[in-house]
Amino acid sequence: MAATSNVTEIIFLGFSQNWDVQKIISVVFLLMYTAIVLGNGLIVVTIMASKGLSSPMYFFLSYLAFVEICYCSVTAPRLIIDSFTERKVISLKGCITQIFFLHFFGGTEIFLLTVMAYDRYVAICKPLHYMAIMNRCLCGLLVGAAWGGGLLHSAGQTFLIFQLPFCGPNIIDHYFCDVHPMLKLASSDTFLIGLLIIANGGSISVISFAVLLASYMVILHSLRSHTSAGRRKALSTCALHIMVVGLFFIPCSFVYLRPCVSLPVDKIVAVFYTVVTPLLSPIIYSFRNAEVKNAMRRLMGRK
Repeated sequence: MAATSNVTEIIFLGFSQNWDVQKIISVVFLLMYTAIVLGNGLIVVTIMASKGLSSPMYFFLSYLAFVEICYCSVTAPRLIIDSFTERKVISLKGCITQIFFLHFFGGTEIFLLTVMAYDRYVAICKPLHYMAIMNRCLCGLLVGAAWGGGLLHSAGQTFLIFQLPFCGPNIIDHYFCDVHPMLKLASSDTFLIGLLIIANGGSISVISFAVLLASYMVILHSLRSHTSAGRRKALSTCALHIMVVGLFFIPCSFVYLRPCVSLPVDKIVAVFYTVVTPLLSPIIYSFRNAEVKNAMRRLMGRK
């Protein structure tokens, strides 16, 4: 961190300064966060405990559910606690740490969604070779690459923010620390660093989104040779995946694929990719899946 930084703490404005509104927001986010942890946690436990859910799709899904819990936990608990305090403060080091983990888990989720799209491509377009291609070794490598990609992305964003001097002011119109609000607080020219931040985040989003779209376009094209029953099942699976991708990528693109300007609406948009997507993922991916629901019933039956 630059030696000229005099700021030692960051103050959040949050969603509202009205005490009654803050309490309502706290209760709503507490309920959503509880549902996220329980829903995604149940998926992880069910897949780990069920021998019938051993295919690569469920292997990737268990990691996605775990990442969803971690990703939401970076921001939601602090928002819930801050709603009960008049002064919402975080140390500058804590703020940069929050940025690191936000982009670490967010980047990992992007790569995992890309890996899951590739898995569906192989399963639908090359069904006879699916298990040979998506063997346990490759699945482990792909998950490791997703974590590694998230780490590199996050380290890049954090390093760039780490170079900036912060001499005041120290108030951001948000409920968590992120790159754009911090750029606004910096006491130096941020044009070059802003471009590098967009290049880092934007390249990952654009390339991953392009790979996802290409995968699903190839899948949809190949469905013409399938039976009507197989076509319906594949379309249902792809539609659910595309729904999650849209819920995550569209809000992220709005925030990170534009010039580094912090807007008041950003904190509303951020709710979609930090809370709503982790909340809906268990419903979209698992609770509408007959195999997962049957495995959950068997797991509950044992207890």
